Amino acid sequence: MSWNGGVKMEKRITTKKLAVAGMLSALSVVLSVTPFLGYIPLPFFAGLSATTMHIPVIIAAIIAGPEIGVFVGLIFGITSFVRATPAFMGDPLVSILPRLFIGLTTYWTFRLTKSTIAAAVIGTATNTVGVLTMIYLLGYLPLSVVLGVASVNGTAEVIVSAIIVYTVVRLIKKAKGDNIINR
Repeated sequence: MSWNGGVKMEKRITTKKLAVAGMLSALSVVLSVTPFLGYIPLPFFAGLSATTMHIPVIIAAIIAGPEIGVFVGLIFGITSFVRATPAFMGDPLVSILPRLFIGLTTYWTFRLTKSTIAAAVIGTATNTVGVLTMIYLLGYLPLSVVLGVASVNGTAEVIVSAIIVYTVVRLIKKAKGDNIINR
């Protein structure tokens, strides 16, 4: 706690949180430029990809809180915007806006349930539903395609995310103790 002009203020962003933000943001950038790692092309939906890019956002929100989750989500969104494949990802309402909510929904799910798996599932669903909703609302794809992508992508991404996030958070807790986890 520090004093600022006679008002007691809580220090919300710690050095540890900044380090987590930096490491997971860097991982997001690496995933975005590594073929078939951050974005996995879907051969049956030309131009669309399943993603693992939301996983660092989910981990950030669980171990460092909503602010860091939103920041890493912003990095994820910016890399999607810059990559812009397919072309509608060049719309920031599709590529950036939904990614800002991943950290928030993940954090609050984890905070309320204390379940890493539930947080991973909700964070992944936030990404998939958010992006696909914007794609549909802005008229980039018809509802039938959006629902097909949601069922295929969403299912695969939820399973992969739950396994990876659970494993990584468990390893971090084991190495650093429960105090690494944001409360």
